[in-house]
Amino acid sequence: MTRLQRRRFSQPAEVRVIPRGRIDVVELDDWVVGRFVFEPGWRWSRDVGPIAGTATCQYHHLGAVLSGTLLVEMDDGTELRLEPGDVFEIPPGHDSEVTSDEPWVALDFASSRTFAQAAELRDERTLASILFTDIVDSTRHAERLGDHAWADLLAQHNAIATRELDRFRGRTIKSTGDGVLALFDGAERAVRCAAAVCLASQSIGLAIRAGIHTGEVELGGGDVRGVAVHHAARIMSLAGPSEVYVSSTTHDLLAGSELAFADAGLHELKGLTGKRQVFRLAAARSS
Repeated sequence: MTRLQRRRFSQPAEVRVIPRGRIDVVELDDWVVGRFVFEPGWRWSRDVGPIAGTATCQYHHLGAVLSGTLLVEMDDGTELRLEPGDVFEIPPGHDSEVTSDEPWVALDFASSRTFAQAAELRDERTLASILFTDIVDSTRHAERLGDHAWADLLAQHNAIATRELDRFRGRTIKSTGDGVLALFDGAERAVRCAAAVCLASQSIGLAIRAGIHTGEVELGGGDVRGVAVHHAARIMSLAGPSEVYVSSTTHDLLAGSELAFADAGLHELKGLTGKRQVFRLAAARSS
């Protein structure tokens, strides 16, 4: 339940010190906000990369710049300068460098829970509802539209997915190219988010399918691992256009909710033993 509250960066819950910088973290129940302070010359690949253990930053950032200038370089070569007054979003797969003579200071609302945290602290097992989404017939769309038009449409889809994940408090783990992998601390929010992404994507001519399973996962290095992740991916592969499928585990957790499901039968899921019961979202009776 939300409540009226405040926290101060002068009294952070955690101060994460890194080479040439620090992150001050405050917590508002489920919400985590970070104040990034990176000194002139700070560069992700040199100062955070060895901590993360990845070639480029795999976190999704969403925030606002207070001072300084940061040059962001995406894996595809795209560059963007972030300066005071800018509100920004940075997808996973990037490097960045402070190019100003003053520190780059920004507030980040998406990645501060574990960004630049040491691996032994970042790696953890937790119970989560795992959401996979996928664009149906993405290859056919790409061939029909051509590279440039398809890239534009994919960007619109990504914006829709990001908006709904933020709205339902999902934790984006990574983009799968034509879909997303995200975690939720509540099964109902995961299902409602999936339904919202499917519905909103229809407005741009795309059909999305989604699969959800609830189980223990291992978080670390900006990624998520475990049998439960494969379980969710296999369930998604069963869904048709604009359909949301859930595992029996997730279905049982939603007893008493205002979500209605139809029995989608027993299925053998690749890599998992035995047949598994699967359910299809039939209706969401409350927004």
